[in-house]
Amino acid sequence: MSFEEFVADRLAALLRYAVVLTGNRDLAQDIVQDVMIRAYGRWAQIAAVEHPERYVHRMVTNEYLSWRRRWSTRQVVLTGLPDRIAADPATDTAERDAAWQRLATLPRYQRAVLVLRYYEGLTDAEIAEVLGCAPGTVRGHASRALAALRVRLTREFSPLTGESS
Repeated sequence: MSFEEFVADRLAALLRYAVVLTGNRDLAQDIVQDVMIRAYGRWAQIAAVEHPERYVHRMVTNEYLSWRRRWSTRQVVLTGLPDRIAADPATDTAERDAAWQRLATLPRYQRAVLVLRYYEGLTDAEIAEVLGCAPGTVRGHASRALAALRVRLTREFSPLTGESS
């Protein structure tokens, strides 16, 4: 597969993934653009691997993680998510924004694990391969992330009424 064919076939999916990962459409576009520039220069090696898409996917994830390190003082504003048709757009938008705000509070590796697991549908072994760590580390990040989100939800909702406090 040529680089041009790869881009035509996979660019939209890579952008959607990056938007979910970063929570910011502009930052996602920057990350994917940087990755695609690097991938173009090394396409012969990338095309030779068994799963070029996974390789580029990992490049996007690593760029996000390193981008967050380089720009750790930069505030990232959550602006939008991939488009999706909903029964009630107002409710759907409010719920998505609240989910994004909760997800944005997580450390970058925990956030990456949850996005890879629940948005991309990867197994722990596949996530470990993308992040370059052990599957046990993936499970630990996921466990801590979900526990933190549970605590946050518990604080946001009154235990007696189930309504926002």
